[in-house]
Amino acid sequence: MSNGFRLGLFYTIVRPEEKAILAAAESRGVAVERLDDAEVTFGLERPPGLPDIVLNRSVSHTRALYAALGYGHYGVPTVNDAAVIELAGDKVRASLRLAERGIPTPRTVVALSPEAALKAVEAVGYPAVLKPAVGSWGRLMAKVDDAEAAEQIVEHKVALSSPAHSIFYVQEFVAKPDRDLRVFVVGGEVVAAMYRRSSAWRTNAARGATAEPAPVSGELRELALRAADAVGGGVLAVDLMEAPSGLVVHEVNPTPEFKTLAGATGADVAGRIVDYVVEVGRG
Repeated sequence: MSNGFRLGLFYTIVRPEEKAILAAAESRGVAVERLDDAEVTFGLERPPGLPDIVLNRSVSHTRALYAALGYGHYGVPTVNDAAVIELAGDKVRASLRLAERGIPTPRTVVALSPEAALKAVEAVGYPAVLKPAVGSWGRLMAKVDDAEAAEQIVEHKVALSSPAHSIFYVQEFVAKPDRDLRVFVVGGEVVAAMYRRSSAWRTNAARGATAEPAPVSGELRELALRAADAVGGGVLAVDLMEAPSGLVVHEVNPTPEFKTLAGATGADVAGRIVDYVVEVGRG
């Protein structure tokens, strides 16, 4: 029985992940209030009838962040909270934090103008990867092999005239195998890990990469937990690559999908998430 406890599920669409979360909550007798991110509004006064805690599953970084700020203003905790979403969801801030904590990460240079962006690419060396500061699923990323390609990509970003493309995040191209690693962390514990394999240089599951379970070695566990802790902890996916120098963390995702991971490993990811969120809400 829920004993009056209510979990708010803040979402954009009900994907397989959200269906699994709803099923896990139902099996545990946890009442869930669905909160469509296209319909929820936030006034300055605390409204009645709020849930005890909100699980933030919006696919929009901006909506997730401002919703977490809104619920925080009302005194309702969110998983993840606004500070974690703001830090981990911004590649520039996340890279700075990882470096501050001594966590190995690919060589990265940030530029604030098109002219500086070309200098940043030269500093990183070819091939290099240009990424938007905020983004997921490998979208709007470009691999540049020479100066001509770099000029074309930078020119294209400038032509878009979007704030999202006004900051240039340049990272070295890591000579990894045909795979990377995703480690799912919930509340300071590793739930499962998988390899994502692809013949393409981007190994996102959303781009067709195949998945298989990955053994969680002591080094992998320690590095993933350090990265998760660096951004504030909670429900996080830590993405790593096997560089020639060893494992490097290249991203920490604060609103991760997990359908592929659960399918590949058999881990009850949704159940672990619900248990953690309920624990936080009741604690």
